[in-house]
Amino acid sequence: MILSNNRLFALFLSTTVFATSCSDKKEADAKGGNKAKNLSAEGYVASAGVFNSDYNASGSLVANEEIDIHPEMAGRVTSINFKEGSKVHKGQLLIQLYDGEITAQIQKLKSQLRLQQNTLQRQKELLNIGGISKQDYETSETQVQSIQADISYAEAQLRATRVLAPFDGTIGIRNISVGAIVSPTTLITSLKQTQQLKMDFNVPEQYVQSIAIGKGVFFVVTGNNDTLSGKISAIDPGADATTRTIRVRAIVPNNNGKLVAGSFANVTIPLKSDKNAILIPSQAIIPTTKDKKVAIAKDGKIAMAVVKLGQRTEDKVEILTGVSAGDTVILTGLMQAKPGMDVKIVKVRS
Repeated sequence: MILSNNRLFALFLSTTVFATSCSDKKEADAKGGNKAKNLSAEGYVASAGVFNSDYNASGSLVANEEIDIHPEMAGRVTSINFKEGSKVHKGQLLIQLYDGEITAQIQKLKSQLRLQQNTLQRQKELLNIGGISKQDYETSETQVQSIQADISYAEAQLRATRVLAPFDGTIGIRNISVGAIVSPTTLITSLKQTQQLKMDFNVPEQYVQSIAIGKGVFFVVTGNNDTLSGKISAIDPGADATTRTIRVRAIVPNNNGKLVAGSFANVTIPLKSDKNAILIPSQAIIPTTKDKKVAIAKDGKIAMAVVKLGQRTEDKVEILTGVSAGDTVILTGLMQAKPGMDVKIVKVRS
């Protein structure tokens, strides 16, 4: 078959286009391959500096001492000897219950005791001359001791009619009036000691080695912008099984009385101060199923380093191991970063 000149020209043209097209594709593939083996990224040069590590917790202010006042026995209130909201002193009489019957009983027992003691003295003289048996004397002696025990019991009941303040503090609002019949279950009022307060808060168990009794803490309460301070006074010996936190208590001075027991507190606990800490941007961390890694640029190549993390700030994380001062950490293109890949740092962030 003989082809015409037009057909020959068309065949030549299509062959040329196809060859050119294949050549362009190979060139593009080659360029794409080269691009996949190189990475242009932004970096951050790690440096050592001072880092003060803190932990923020939620706390509550509680009274240094606090009790509900209840009478020890049932009775009728004959007097109330405190003013609501006032300061009281240890041993001060707060409530007096009716004690007439107990007082009369004590007087009666004391009269019986005097009579029995006189009888015992006469019997002792008779015993010395053989006028009575020793058994009769011992019986009278036992009666004296029995009356003395009855007096001691009655005097204890008499003391129970007087409700006294167990410590210095501020008395609360009373719930009874004169003439009321009360019992040991009756809440008379409350007593709180607020010259100093306690502040309770919880700390995760991993920070327990960074806190100690006597260590200072700082806090802010609602309605007061001043930063106040206290000192740790007690640490629970064990962690809560549910939250894995440890309860900590601090003592807070309150001589001016501006702090109120029961208030919420934002607590800051200084954990440590490191003069040679290394912090890098948080975005440089590559999480894996087993550990955390960062990509480091060394001599134009990418190296992967396993790191151990410490404390965090708003945008940075402390590196305990895995990165040294002077290392250039890669911040962008981390999804494409592979060990041994060529890398070009186009911008260094500070």
